[in-house]
Order: sequence, then structure tokens, then C-alpha cells
Amino acid sequence: MSRVHDALRKAEQAGSPERSALDRSQGASEPRQVADPAAIVQPVPLPGLLDRVQEIPFHPLPDALLLNPDHPHDAPTEEFRALRTRLNHMQSLQPIHTIVVTSPSPAEGKSFTAINLALAEAQLAGNNTLLADFDFRRPVIHNMFQIDRSPGLTDYLLGKASLPEILRKIAGTNLWIMPAGESVLNPLELLNLKEVKVLLDELPALFNWVIMDSPPLLFAADANLLSTVCHGTLMVVRIGATTIDSITRAMQSLCENNVLGIVVNGARRGELYSKYTYYHQYYYSKPD
Repeated sequence: MSRVHDALRKAEQAGSPERSALDRSQGASEPRQVADPAAIVQPVPLPGLLDRVQEIPFHPLPDALLLNPDHPHDAPTEEFRALRTRLNHMQSLQPIHTIVVTSPSPAEGKSFTAINLALAEAQLAGNNTLLADFDFRRPVIHNMFQIDRSPGLTDYLLGKASLPEILRKIAGTNLWIMPAGESVLNPLELLNLKEVKVLLDELPALFNWVIMDSPPLLFAADANLLSTVCHGTLMVVRIGATTIDSITRAMQSLCENNVLGIVVNGARRGELYSKYTYYHQYYYSKPD
């Protein structure tokens, strides 16, 4: 089995010779099977790992509704900056580095929120941020940034690619992207591998924020499982679409009580953006 590096493997063997805590809690008892053992890449030491990552230009899908660095005072940018500020304050009070972004049901804006929150975090100097696509069922992050889906996370977990090979760095920014990888028939079983927990425990040594897009809570158990091995969960709901009942059932489905907050998506432009337009027109037109 591949490991992020030898030290983690030795620590795991010393502390849990038979099965990891994740294995015991989720009932996994079989070791990871790799189709081609010769394809396993040797562990890469953390120092210098990011230097081996491919850089790509920022070339998002035209209609992806991603934050535009050239228009920092647009109302959507301000909203995600506000969310960033609240999360960074939480991080100053407790060690929070890995976040699952999910929603009760599809089409409520979880991927939109995860991507733009990662972009907002990456705008801060020195704030290394990883956007990881853990939605193996319907991944969209690679489409939004117009990059290849594979090699990605599933390839790493299957032993077909190393960690540097599944990362992409957006040139000139503090943002790294980890696409979902090749399609798999058993997403939940793959997420149940102890390598997932090992990886998520190790990534904060490289990134201040690891923001993960995941499937909806009421349609798959993936986000529930991920929430047990991450520091916190953000739930996205949509005005006019998400019901109180679905929010309640989604909250009750979580095994861990680590919901950091609920992000409300879908506010009408006229109710929100006009206030920002007025404020910024006034502030930036004031004489010195």
C-alpha cells in the first residue's frame, strides 16, 4: 500500500498494528487491493512535494460563476470574503483545516460554494489552499477549471498515481486543485479506505485549508463518512428550494456534531447586491 511517507506508515504500525481507527469505526476489514502492484508509486517526502506539482493557468469555464480576481469588489466576492473571515476566526480559536462542503439535496450550490470559498481563501497572501473533489459520483470541479479529471484522487487511492501527480497549482495563486480522478463503481468503499484518513491527516502540513466538495447528505453516505475524518462540515442550503424537513434530516444523518455553519445560497440579486453597489460607489468616490 502506498503511504504519504514512511514515517506515517511506521507510526501507524506502532500505534495500530491490526486496523486503523477508521477501519474499526466503519467496519472495513480488508486491505486495499491494487490492480497492478508494479504501478504503486513510492512515498514522496513532504519537503519539496509541492515543487513537483504541475502549474496550470486560471482558465475557468465562462459560465462557471467563479470569483473574478480582476473585480474584487463585486457583491459575490464580498459574500465569500465574509464567509472566509468567519472561518479564519474559527481557525484562530481551534485547529480547523479540513472542511467538507455538502448540502441536503442536489442543486443547492455546494460545488459553487466550495469552489468560490477556496478561491477567496487563496487570495490571502501565504494562505495555501487545496480544493479537493471528493464527489466521485458527479464530480464537477475539473469541468469548472477546464482541466483533466484524471489523474486524481481515486487514482491515488487505487495506487495508480502519486500525490504530486494528482495535484494542479493555479499559476500565480495560492490555490491547488485535486480533481476526482477516474470513475469508480464503489465510491463509498473507496472513501472507507484508511488511506483517506491518513491523507487528510497529512494534508494540513501542506495547506492551511483543505476544502472538499462531496455528494449531498440525503442521497449518499459519502459526506457523512468524510465528516467523521475532517475538522468540520459546511452545509449549503438554497432559498426557495431547501425545506426545513430536509435540513433537519440532513443534520440528523451526520455521525459527527461538527457542523461549522449553514451557507444560504440563492438570495435575489436585487435584495442583496444593490446595497453593495451603493456602498462601494460611495466609498471609492470619496475624495482623499
